[in-house]
Amino acid sequence: MTRGPIRRGTTVASWLTLISCPAILEAQNAPQAVDRPVGAVHRIARDRAPAIDGRLDEAVWQDAPVLDGFTQRTPSDGLPATERTEVRILHDDQSIYVAVWAFDSNAAGIIPGDMIRDVDVANSDAVVLIFDTYGDEQNGFVFGTTPAAIEYDGQVANEGEGGGFFLGGGFNRQRRFQAGAGGGFNKNWDGRWFVGATRDDQGWYAEFEIPFNTLRYGEDASWGFNVERRVRQLNEESHWAAVPREFSINRLNVAGRLEGLEPPFRRLASLTPYGLAEAKRNTDVGLSEFEEDFEWGGEAKLQVTRGLTLDATYNTDFAQVEVDDQQVNLTRFSLLFPEKRPFFLENAGFFTVGGGGADLFFSRRIGIENNQPVPIVAGGRLSGRAAGLNVGLLYIATDEDDSFDEPVLRNQFSVARVAKELPSRSRIGGIFVNRDGALNGDYNRTYAVDGQLGIGDPFTFTTWLGATDTPGIDGSEVAFNANAGWSSRAVRASLQYQHFGENFNPEVGFLPRTGHRYYQAFAMYYVRRDTETGIREIRPHVSFFTYRSDKEAVPDNFEETSRVHVDAHFEWANGALVSPAFNWVREGLFEPFTIPGTDVTVAEGTYDGWEAAWRFNSDPSANLAFDGGIDWGDFLSGTRKGGFANLTLRAGSFLSTSVRTVYNNVKLPEGDFDTTLAGLNLTMFFTPRVSLQSLVQYSTQVDRWSSNIRFSWLNTAGTGLFVVFNSVEGIQDLDGNLSRSFIVKYTHQFNVLGG
Repeated sequence: MTRGPIRRGTTVASWLTLISCPAILEAQNAPQAVDRPVGAVHRIARDRAPAIDGRLDEAVWQDAPVLDGFTQRTPSDGLPATERTEVRILHDDQSIYVAVWAFDSNAAGIIPGDMIRDVDVANSDAVVLIFDTYGDEQNGFVFGTTPAAIEYDGQVANEGEGGGFFLGGGFNRQRRFQAGAGGGFNKNWDGRWFVGATRDDQGWYAEFEIPFNTLRYGEDASWGFNVERRVRQLNEESHWAAVPREFSINRLNVAGRLEGLEPPFRRLASLTPYGLAEAKRNTDVGLSEFEEDFEWGGEAKLQVTRGLTLDATYNTDFAQVEVDDQQVNLTRFSLLFPEKRPFFLENAGFFTVGGGGADLFFSRRIGIENNQPVPIVAGGRLSGRAAGLNVGLLYIATDEDDSFDEPVLRNQFSVARVAKELPSRSRIGGIFVNRDGALNGDYNRTYAVDGQLGIGDPFTFTTWLGATDTPGIDGSEVAFNANAGWSSRAVRASLQYQHFGENFNPEVGFLPRTGHRYYQAFAMYYVRRDTETGIREIRPHVSFFTYRSDKEAVPDNFEETSRVHVDAHFEWANGALVSPAFNWVREGLFEPFTIPGTDVTVAEGTYDGWEAAWRFNSDPSANLAFDGGIDWGDFLSGTRKGGFANLTLRAGSFLSTSVRTVYNNVKLPEGDFDTTLAGLNLTMFFTPRVSLQSLVQYSTQVDRWSSNIRFSWLNTAGTGLFVVFNSVEGIQDLDGNLSRSFIVKYTHQFNVLGG
């Protein structure tokens, strides 16, 4: 069945020609390369360590060399920063100390941002540090803060890249590949460190203490290092070591160097136990009366060498105090929710292999079935750097659980990963993932090799080849992905090809679809103006992707999903954005498809047409901020009208309220339906570590009304006291209360060896 004439617009050959000649589009010359700066670290005695209060009034700071001379990345890349920034660094035998003087000629205009850990620092004034402790120019530790003295941290792997620029995702056009914990930047990682900040009429000041036992490092006393300063009222970003406009602070091959470090090695060890008391009722699984439960468990950490860390877990913390944001899904494909459990977050990037929409290892597949926890008995992980290699070994054992419709049996999960970082942003590696079940012959194994080749700064080629082994499945268990990317000051472009065999089955990975060949081409051109008002940047771009079937029961080369996307981003100096996109889309159904959450079934056939997919947002740092989108046009055999809207209201750093809604009105010959998703988030910040948060969500598609109220009193590394109330109510078919729970959880980190 074909709806309307099938027009491809631009041929794939013309796209390839466009991508293969990026130099033709280079109308703006890149700034001249500058030497990478070198900073000195001043060693002090332990008894002279500064108090971490952000005041910077200790005499010890005056003895340290000054790191200054910051260079803009935006808006006027290559020019000196408009506001002066000074950095001084100390260290003793336990910690590194960093002080930042962030002077501001309009101190009254400083934007402190929300007072909560790991908030997006792009929407406030901020200082971000990155340490390349191995000196490999690809992996690093990130620590940042704002004038509100929040803790912002994460781990960088592979220069912050997630393994390929993926466009495809089904007929709702959302990008399904999310970096999460295993992507190039793992913001979910929480380290143990301390920060303070103050303000006056000259600017604001930040003071960091980062214990050596929070970092992992090799024998080299010279580390890569960079500092990023954000002046939000100017929407200006500058760096101590100049970063080209097309990259970010995660681009470690342009970072400066720190000299004079004498990092110690002592066999450090810590324990992080938790206790959790819960009263719960869940009528959805037949539990009509409240029952009380108490759990305890925790994690232990031992630093085996400077670069290798051994972690062990017992009765793993499932982060019960956090809930996932609900999503609307009108596709045939799975949604990806990020990993949040603390044990799986550290060094997650060391285990990452994938890209192009697939993760060959996805830790959320361990101990979770149908978004419900399965008991993790125990496990261990050895990860870090040894003999010049990135090494990751993981073992987890899960218990049986008969609370599901089909009881979950015991499983043992093993992962082995090794990779070698090479010069010029290149690497090579391999991974083995294994699941062994309790029954004879119940196993699943994934094998893969991967690599990256960097040629100069602009060009990167990444590839991986994988295979799976599942009992009872023969043939078509291989997958391959290759991505070539170009990124320069004026042009960003990529070409990608992938092939997934129909029986490729990484059970401990994430794979939204299989049995296809995928082709993608993308090109974006940057038009920039150095201005404090009006439009600062225009980014016209075009892209094309297509999924072609490679399934036995489907005609070869059958078009499952294709899209041509034409768009231009108009970005204002304050960060406001308008994106008036138009898409030509095609969706091929080789069998009838029932849209999730409805009783509407669309017949097999090929459906194509046009749609508007407009996006826009106001200044995201303002006290009243808005972003939204409109989706209007052809959808399968009919039409769709809808979009989304998010409204955020802030009262300084102490209160933040956001309201979001997603609405779809779909009219098809097979039936009409609406979907509504709404959410309200209210957060009060008493201090950077004490907050009260509430999240209320309503979804007609999953027939749920849910609420989560959480009080948090944090200690270091995301540990502390959590008091949580959860409620889920059915709306229509699932009428009335489904579940309620009240949780009190406390977790604390103890250093038991090495201070």
